[in-house]
Order: sequence, then structure tokens, then C-alpha cells
Amino acid sequence: MKKYEIMFIVKPTISEDEIKKVASNFQKILEKKGAKVTNVDAWGQRTLAYEIKKGNDTYKSGYYYVINLEAKDDKAVKEFDRLALISSDVIRHLVIRKEK
Repeated sequence: MKKYEIMFIVKPTISEDEIKKVASNFQKILEKKGAKVTNVDAWGQRTLAYEIKKGNDTYKSGYYYVINLEAKDDKAVKEFDRLALISSDVIRHLVIRKEK
């Protein structure tokens, strides 16, 4: 099993319920594609190191989430990456494959 860590930042302009829904939906997508989610850590709202411009909006803060998971292949991670890139609610994301 390969181990991954995914960090993503949700835009702060949506409600807290919608933010939780975004994180929950991404977790369900990962599980549906065969990944085993081992930990979900919500860091809360934090100030960004630099402003991020996405579309017509500029963000100075965001809600951070970290998901640790295990998967036999990279299908789940690739699907997460694809959906995070087109999601208007995610302003940044990073996928890291952990060493054994």
C-alpha cells in the first residue's frame, strides 16, 4: 500500500457548513476510488503566506485540511487532483507520497 498526504485550502468566503461539506465530499471521492482514509485533520482558518488569486477573487486566508490515506494505486489521488483543480471552492492543494 502506498501512503499519501493531501493538503488543501478551501476558500474562506463560503459558510462553515459548506466548508465541511467540501472536505467531506473529497473524502468520499477518495474512498469511492479505493483509498483508505486514515486521518482527516482540520487546521481551521489560517492566514496565507501570500495572496492567492483564483478567478476574479484574491484570498488572504483559507481553511486548511490535511488527509492521510493509503491506496494500492494512484487512481484515487489522480481523481482528487483532477477535481480539486476544477473546484471553485479549493484555492490550493498539494499531494505528497510518503516514503515507506
